[in-house]
Amino acid sequence: MNPILKDIPTELETDRLQLRMPYPGDGQVVNGAIRASLQELQPWMGFASPIPSVEDTEINNREAHIKFLKREHLRYLVFLKETGEFVASTGFRHIDWNVPLEIGYWINTQMSGNGYVTEAIEKLTEFALDELCCRRVAILCDYENKKIRAVPERLGYTLEGVLRNDDLSVDGTTLSDTCVYAKVK
Repeated sequence: MNPILKDIPTELETDRLQLRMPYPGDGQVVNGAIRASLQELQPWMGFASPIPSVEDTEINNREAHIKFLKREHLRYLVFLKETGEFVASTGFRHIDWNVPLEIGYWINTQMSGNGYVTEAIEKLTEFALDELCCRRVAILCDYENKKIRAVPERLGYTLEGVLRNDDLSVDGTTLSDTCVYAKVK
């Protein structure tokens, strides 16, 4: 089946969260969260350095909207259901519908410590395994990023291995190790 024909919901919900695809106009709120989270994002996330403008983030979100519709990348922006505040960005990255899905994520620092990312990733994992009928969902992250690693560990993902000297650090000066976590059905 051509992936464009796959029925993928544009919104998912948990008890506390609404996950929805990006829409035009989301750039300002996402950019505000990036700027508020620079200290935590810049060591790990290339999109945070140099600091993106609101226009850069708006372009990125519009491109994510298009990729969602084309089923190439399924980004979900995460908001608190009760207040509508922006919490995080997550989704399925680097989609090849013939192989397992990979989840990526980052959180607005102002929202960290409340279990929101764990709740969102749990929802995406269940969605991938139960609704999309995936047999494997993976999370790849830098070995040194202990906060990001804690999420798959809390959710019962298996650490399948550490790829040594697998990638360049965000600043491009050293090689870093990548943890490969997976959950299989």
